[in-house]
Amino acid sequence: MPKKSLSQNFLNDPRILGKIADTAEVSPDDTVLEIGPGPGALTRILIERAGRVVAVEFDRGLARRLASEMAGTDNLNLYEGDFMKFPLENIEGRFKVVANIPYHITTPIIFRLLRVRQRLISMTLTVQKELADRAAAPPGSKAYGVLSVMLQYHGRVRRAFVIPAGAFRPAPKVDSACLHVEVTPGPTVAVPDHGAFREMVKAAFSQRRKTILNTLKKPYPGAAEALREAGIDPGRRPETLSLEEFAAIARAMRAI
Repeated sequence: MPKKSLSQNFLNDPRILGKIADTAEVSPDDTVLEIGPGPGALTRILIERAGRVVAVEFDRGLARRLASEMAGTDNLNLYEGDFMKFPLENIEGRFKVVANIPYHITTPIIFRLLRVRQRLISMTLTVQKELADRAAAPPGSKAYGVLSVMLQYHGRVRRAFVIPAGAFRPAPKVDSACLHVEVTPGPTVAVPDHGAFREMVKAAFSQRRKTILNTLKKPYPGAAEALREAGIDPGRRPETLSLEEFAAIARAMRAI
């Protein structure tokens, strides 16, 4: 029985699950990390296609049932526990992530994975449609924000397809989508410091109705000069700035 407290909405449609695996381009050469396998519907497809599947399940009952059902499966390593505490260094080599992740902790999961981006090939995640729209949003759109900039900083992002609520058991109150992030070997734009760049982007979007100068001038006293050096109109709103323009501001701030 799905547990509401754990945001459990199980996706069992084989056509959609196959489409998720297709989107991830899972092959026998791949190691795949699955977060929250639940009853194992997606897991069964992944073990047929991947060289190795590492699955991490928080729910003790589901983990034990899946372990029993999958006993003797040579290419599956199943762990019971909290993914946010799972030692990712236990996974050998580079890997893909394919998962229907709990919606209430989607963003923390994504940013935890990005901390090991050097080992990530791609992320193919079932998420709320609204979050997928934000992740893939272009500059100038209402959905564009911190998540858009930071995910697009790490790779090529697209909303692969929409998944209707009726495909889940129980049906969530929102539509979902398959979000695909192809993680590039290095950041898509050059910045002096990744952590400082993320903090600057967060500051820029902290007050969306204000201009870029007004959002940055308090935490960054040199913001006006940096914007001038980067060739950015200080009267523009943060949501109109491209990833490349944010990177130019970051480089200018380091130089002043």
